Formats: sequence, C-alpha cells, structure tokens
Amino acid sequence: MRTIKEILLMVILLFAGMTLSFAQDIKGIVIDLKSDKRISDVQIKNIRTNKETKSDAQGNFTIPGQKYDYLSLTLRGYDRDTAFIYQELGDISRIYMVPDNSTIVIDEVVVTKITDSRIAREIERAKNNSKAVETSQTRGGLRVSPSRLFGKEAKQARNAIKILELEQEQRAVDRKFTNELILSLVPLSATELPLFKTKYRPTYEFVRNAVKEDLTAYILVSYAEFKKGTK
Repeated sequence: MRTIKEILLMVILLFAGMTLSFAQDIKGIVIDLKSDKRISDVQIKNIRTNKETKSDAQGNFTIPGQKYDYLSLTLRGYDRDTAFIYQELGDISRIYMVPDNSTIVIDEVVVTKITDSRIAREIERAKNNSKAVETSQTRGGLRVSPSRLFGKEAKQARNAIKILELEQEQRAVDRKFTNELILSLVPLSATELPLFKTKYRPTYEFVRNAVKEDLTAYILVSYAEFKKGTK
C-alpha cells in the first residue's frame, strides 16, 4: 500500500509535468532582410493569445505560444507584418522584416526568409512590373509596350513571380501535410518519416481543395504503398 505522502508526491509531480508541457515559449530573432542586422524594440504579439513582448538590443525575443501560432510584428520604419511559426519550439525562429517601401531582389535564398504577407505583396508588385499592356488617356487608350514585354525588368518580374508563387504553394502544403498529422495516422519511425514525406508529398492543387478527411485518406493509402515498397 502506498502511503499518503507518496500519493501526494505523485500528484504534485503529475501536475508539475502538466504545467511544464503547457508552458511553452516561442524564441526568435528579428532581423532586417536587407542589411541582415538584428532589430531591437520590435513590438511582437501572439495573435492567438494576445500576449505581447519586445525584441531586445540583440533582436532576441521570447513569447508564450506554440507551433502554428501567428505573430504580428510592428516597428516604425518597417512593414507591419505577420510570421507563421512552423518550426519546432526548440528551434530559434529567424524572422525577417522589410523596411517601408523598399524593393528586394527576389531569388530562391531570399524568398524563404520573407513572411507570408510580404510574399503576397511582392507577387502583386512583380505582376504589375511584368504587364505589357498600358493605358493612356493621351495616346488613345490601351497600347502594348514592347519594352515592358521583352525588357530586362519584365523578364526579372516574371521570374520573380514563378519563385514567389512556388514558395507560397510549398508553404501551403507544409501547413497541412505535417509530421503531427502523419504520425497520428500511421506508425512511421524517425528515419522513415522524412522518406515518406519526400516520396508522397501531395501537390498544391490537391492540398488547396482538400479537407482533413481527404488528407487522412491520402496518407493512409500512401502509407500502404510505402510499406509495400519497403518489404
């Protein structure tokens, strides 16, 4: 028979463990995208919990939260933006802010650092820069501009659209095709999970219209095929 002291101790340890499991923090660094310098005094707010904090002199911050939370970031002189936390909470989230009205050079390396709302704005900017048709009240309405159709700026803009839209689609897939969802449905080991995710990563077209039941069925069918291939 356990003594009352032993039972009380077990209860205390149980509640302590539960408290630690729920007391999670998001840790990160706020960085200027153009200069790569750390930014202090950024007002950071967890949109889900309404908890707020500020980045310190080295751009570091810690705020209560969990994976898949959205953080809003505000600082005078920079675009007001939001960041989606998709890393594990043990990792340091590097969040990049962009100065107001600034332009950025789009390439595969830079685009992975841009927040979701900035990607949407850059796509719109690139589409406007790639337009070959112009309107003019003094020249008789619509006219085609060869310089905008074949020029260097238009070519760069069209290339930027492809890069930005691809990144946007990849993030949409990552948000639904998560480790947590997969492991809640099928028993994959730590070495099998990355192989499964790479081989059976769904397309953006499928994910865009899929509900949870569709993803569940897709993962179960893919897992059956995966196990056949490993035998």
